[in-house]
Amino acid sequence: MNIQVGARHIGQGSPCFVMAEVGLAHDGSLMQAHAYIDAIRAAGADAAKFQCHLGDPTTEWRVRLVRSQDRSRQDYWRRTGFTGAEWAGLSSHCREVGLEFVCSPFSVEAVRMMDPLLELWKVPSGRVADLGLLDAVGRTGKPALVSSGMSTTAEAQFALKRLLEHGCPVGLMQCTSVYPCPPEALGLPLVKEWHGLSDHSGTIFPGIAAAALGCEVLEVHVCWSREAGGFDVPASVTVEELRLLVEGVRFVETAMRPVDKDKLADTLSNTRQVFM
Repeated sequence: MNIQVGARHIGQGSPCFVMAEVGLAHDGSLMQAHAYIDAIRAAGADAAKFQCHLGDPTTEWRVRLVRSQDRSRQDYWRRTGFTGAEWAGLSSHCREVGLEFVCSPFSVEAVRMMDPLLELWKVPSGRVADLGLLDAVGRTGKPALVSSGMSTTAEAQFALKRLLEHGCPVGLMQCTSVYPCPPEALGLPLVKEWHGLSDHSGTIFPGIAAAALGCEVLEVHVCWSREAGGFDVPASVTVEELRLLVEGVRFVETAMRPVDKDKLADTLSNTRQVFM
């Protein structure tokens, strides 16, 4: 993968690009969405990612929220969505604090709204086979990350090829759309074949392991606490855990650098004399 987003390079030879997925954890509160941006920046991540469900045709609940005021999924999308001006404010906030503003659009209409506000797309797992959406993203010419959570290998490769035909720099991420995802379904070896990992385990362990495997881009969902309400809380890390994750990824990246054993032994000559 070779993606340039502003001053950031995403790909081999660069530090792992860590995206914190807010998704709809803000529950429609603009204030909370902005607060997440500040928290993600403080945790050391590289990007804050959101979801835009404007015009999303999905009508069925994945998991019906308990005691929710939303009678349908469409009601939920409308209540938790933002206006164009509000999205612009979130994008500006990210730039001000040095984060990339990333979005998963769930419709062609959402692509049109978000296009002026970002430099990097994330194609969501549930839309990998949506040709209209892929072409809309492709026509922007901007880099895109493709999540393979619900896809066969062939479907994921097709999405990659479709975007490349539009001239978009693309990265393919291993993902399994189970919330939370158990370790046996994570598929970490695919990180070495593809470019990154979109993790729904709700722990920091897969991300740190992925860094050791050469992960170029890592995505995790974030929430304030495990007691918070929402679809993705069981598959999310807390903001404090995000800080530990980023610290762990950077530690592992440094630890993976080769060392000159002979030179290292020379620097330890005084210690060696004590034991010899």
